[in-house]
Amino acid sequence: MKKIYVMRILFLSLFILVLGCKSNQTATAEETQKASAQNWIGTWATAQQLVEPNNMPPPPGLTDNTLRQIIRVSIGGKQLRLRFSNIFSDQPTVLKSVSIANVVDAPSIDGTTQKALTFKGNSGITISPEQEVFSDAFDFALQPGQLLAITIHYGTASQKISGHPGSRTTSYILEGDNLNNAAFSGAVKTDHWYSIMGVDVIAPKKSASIVCLGNSITDGRSSGTNKQNRWTDILSARLLANKNTEHIGVLNLGIGGNCVVRGGLGPTALNRFDRDVLSQAGTKWLILLEGVNDIGGIKRAEDAPIRAQELIDAYKMMIDKAHAKGIKVYGCTILPFQKSFYDAPYRQEARDIVNAWIRTNSGFDAVIDFDKAMASEPGSRTILSNMHDGDFLHPNELGYKRMGETIDLGLFK
Repeated sequence: MKKIYVMRILFLSLFILVLGCKSNQTATAEETQKASAQNWIGTWATAQQLVEPNNMPPPPGLTDNTLRQIIRVSIGGKQLRLRFSNIFSDQPTVLKSVSIANVVDAPSIDGTTQKALTFKGNSGITISPEQEVFSDAFDFALQPGQLLAITIHYGTASQKISGHPGSRTTSYILEGDNLNNAAFSGAVKTDHWYSIMGVDVIAPKKSASIVCLGNSITDGRSSGTNKQNRWTDILSARLLANKNTEHIGVLNLGIGGNCVVRGGLGPTALNRFDRDVLSQAGTKWLILLEGVNDIGGIKRAEDAPIRAQELIDAYKMMIDKAHAKGIKVYGCTILPFQKSFYDAPYRQEARDIVNAWIRTNSGFDAVIDFDKAMASEPGSRTILSNMHDGDFLHPNELGYKRMGETIDLGLFK
């Protein structure tokens, strides 16, 4: 009898153990299914590059200090995750703690909205060289189009810093640990972004994002500092104001001085395409406005048609890669630059070849004719006199407004 009793106990224990394992497997499967069903969409992003010496953080620097950065998001959401970069660094960068909060009057935040981030359950993280990381997902009532403060208390920061120099937005540095300092009074100012790379939200299934890939004209050179009035901002505001498009995010992946095929500042559009376009969450459309710096770099007249063909071949490659991921690609004509420092007959020839291809023979899903919208008169190679910043190349604030308003919202149905 004793043996039978023991056998029954062992059998019952085994049954409970198996039942528990099945229950855990079911729970794990449910969690995996739930995670895969989450619809992450990019609401903000910025292109990464190695920060040049003249754009490095001013004293006291980042190591052991606190940096507060301000961004303007596009779509809102109730669950977020942030993306951080150490891509162009050759040393680890330590984020001791990170928080986000609503902005009151930069750099001041609403402390009641402050939310601490975690990384695999930890309050901080060491980002290895040439790496990027996501925070854990967290709850936060992010409103469409709002300003958001991202505050980072650094440990040791790499001497080579990954970031985005052309922020057109002021960042703030205080010595020591000031993560929970709401006012941030007396901070050192710098108009650059460091380490931050993107913000995603969980959004309804109909939501999606637009990646805007370009150079300084997309990056917003000569737009107003802290005004958030790049052409991409104008487009985002229009989308949010329209009931048919209010679920669409806009991601600005412009880099000032960037080229498509060679030279320029930052990695070329071809080299950064996978990271800056294909890795963005929920991308459904790509707006491509890039090539003027490649054309501006032509040194000899005989090279003009060669460079134009290189650009066309590069556009084709990017179109094919995007289409393979189900992303529609809208090609933008290159803006007028006569009278600018790029002006030369053979460079105008290259621009004409490229723009003619974009308009007539391309594989783009649609064309956004910024050249036509910004020309001083039909067929002119000169930008509108009141739409540039004095260099006949970069639009001014009024010019960016015109560009943002030129885009047909029907392209994003």
